[in-house]
Amino acid sequence: MKLDAIIAPVEGELKTFERHFRRSLTSNVGLVDAVVRYMVKRKGKRIRPALVMLSAAASGGIGDATYRGATLVELLHTATLIHDDVVDDAETRRGWPSINAIWKNKLAVLLGDYVLSRGLLLSLEHNDISFLRSTSNAVKRMSEGELLQIQKSRQLRNDEETYFRIISDKTASLLSTCCEIGAMSATGDDDVVARLRQYGEYLGIAFQIRDDILDFTGTQSMTGKPVGGDLKEKKFTLPLIHAFGNAPSSRRKNVLRHMKNGVKRKDIDDIIRFVEEFGGISYAVETAESYRNRAKEELNPLPDSDARTALLQLADFVVSRKK
Repeated sequence: MKLDAIIAPVEGELKTFERHFRRSLTSNVGLVDAVVRYMVKRKGKRIRPALVMLSAAASGGIGDATYRGATLVELLHTATLIHDDVVDDAETRRGWPSINAIWKNKLAVLLGDYVLSRGLLLSLEHNDISFLRSTSNAVKRMSEGELLQIQKSRQLRNDEETYFRIISDKTASLLSTCCEIGAMSATGDDDVVARLRQYGEYLGIAFQIRDDILDFTGTQSMTGKPVGGDLKEKKFTLPLIHAFGNAPSSRRKNVLRHMKNGVKRKDIDDIIRFVEEFGGISYAVETAESYRNRAKEELNPLPDSDARTALLQLADFVVSRKK
């Protein structure tokens, strides 16, 4: 099932969200408006606002607070993408030239700061303190996860426990926040809020494991990213970690030598075969499906609705997607 069909129950609400989002970025500085217009034109799939909307709809209903929460989350996500492109010296984002590639790093950093500040002010103006608390915790976790991953890449080692800490903080934290904010905007039931928050956490973990699998099994035409990108960045993800645990010492040393010296195209093929031979892919697939199932279980007590069905379908989608 395609993503557009899954989020169809909130399609109208997402169009309303777009108006809220664009309005939140207006500025009386002409340069800011010009860059914002360019940025809004290259929008992604809006999966995070969709999660906010679906969580609210499944918890009681979408209201004004839901739109503010979705806008806050998307502003935060947009700011982090802008800053990430500067850190990575990225020249493109979703097939378009990145902001830093066109307007240089200084403007990109300042624009990222501006976007983040607009989200903070939006919440403060409406006294959405619980939203701010949730997003602030997500920013902290995302930063710590990224820094821990950098540390482990430099050390050329990782273990399964640390891997899950990294992806939970780096990826799952924001999806968890989306679901939590959506629920908080619709209900005062702490159990429902906790369940949606945990659903988002498990969903994010399953999503990232699938992403890491595709780095070994996908193709650039399918995913839009070169295969083996994580290996070139010396990242130890779940498929490789598990294969390392099963492989003899001589085989592990050979892979480590490739990664230490810089992975070449021919090395990627060798490492992919290594990961497949020692069960890394199959183990990662089983683990992603396990987290998918745990995410779906969190939704069991919620009443039947189109939104709840969409959240269940989304959990299936993240572990079967090809890109």
